[in-house]
Amino acid sequence: MVIKKMHDMGIRSEHAYLAGLSSIGLSFASWLTSLKAEQAGLERADRWGIFVGEWAPTFIGLGLALSHYEQQEGTLNGSLHVVRQAS
Repeated sequence: MVIKKMHDMGIRSEHAYLAGLSSIGLSFASWLTSLKAEQAGLERADRWGIFVGEWAPTFIGLGLALSHYEQQEGTLNGSLHVVRQAS
């Protein structure tokens, strides 16, 4: 139900995969920023990095669910997802 609503809103599996990949970079950036800008130390920076890093599996899981839905609906548009049948 949630996946159908996301699909109807125009969110595609590629968007979720991109968000997952971006959150990995954001995790490193938040760790580095916290380490350099705050006086709280390494432990605080590690917590920020782990917190943001946990988003990646969520986005990738949503991407997989959306991809499965797109395959069922016939709306999957990616060259990575094309399955060629043997002639």
